[in-house]
Amino acid sequence: MLTQAQTEQFIREGYVRLDSAFPTTLAAECREMLWADTGCDPNDPATWTQPVIRLWAYAQEPFIKAANTTALCEAFDQLVGKGRWMPRDSLGTFPIRFPSNADAGDTGWHVDASFPDEDSSPEDFSTWRVNVYSRGRALLMLMLFSDVGENDAPTRIRAGSHMEIARTLAPYGEKGLSVMDLSCISTSNYPEVYATGAAGTVYLCHPFLVHAAQPHTGASPRFMAQPPLYPNGSFEIEGRNPADYVPVELAIIEALGGPASKARKTIE
Repeated sequence: MLTQAQTEQFIREGYVRLDSAFPTTLAAECREMLWADTGCDPNDPATWTQPVIRLWAYAQEPFIKAANTTALCEAFDQLVGKGRWMPRDSLGTFPIRFPSNADAGDTGWHVDASFPDEDSSPEDFSTWRVNVYSRGRALLMLMLFSDVGENDAPTRIRAGSHMEIARTLAPYGEKGLSVMDLSCISTSNYPEVYATGAAGTVYLCHPFLVHAAQPHTGASPRFMAQPPLYPNGSFEIEGRNPADYVPVELAIIEALGGPASKARKTIE
């Protein structure tokens, strides 16, 4: 169970780190399968010719077990609400990062998108959107399947930036903004944190948290999954008993200084 201090950190800084969220034995089992799919030899760095290899949609039993441990499910209940999230049945994208001086071209600061623009093709992910109610996304998870130190391409997090994004989104209501629009929002004044830890560590992040990849300057490849936790229903940020709000909602409410309607303006 998350402590009160951890819950308060999630609301204030937009993330909480869970050590030993899933067993290292599961991490090792999953890594073995991932290594096989990279086409690289784990014992021969000469075969590590790309800065990043992206692998997709792992739904084998070890991956599902890793994403649905008792520790994680209890944390989901606390942050999102019991019955208000959907268990993971796969782990989405694995960006496997290798030691390299090459530019992978994917290290920009961003917020993950949640839903497609109704006027654009769903396949055009540059038009996907985020709204102040966090439609379609309950959490971002950074799941470490290998030990990750500061030189091993840990995800960079801008602590507290989720509140800046909430304030930016509030005037746009249900429609929200595209990820391209949000990429123009400066969050450089927020402190930078590295998502480091031993294999089995999971960072549970607010959906609005600004984050970025970085080059790998260490020695061993980094294995990490970054799946969303999907909501079962919608979030609310006004009109309810204050005791009924969950931390994902409370972070947005706190960022706006109260009901979202007070922060909303008409968009021409």
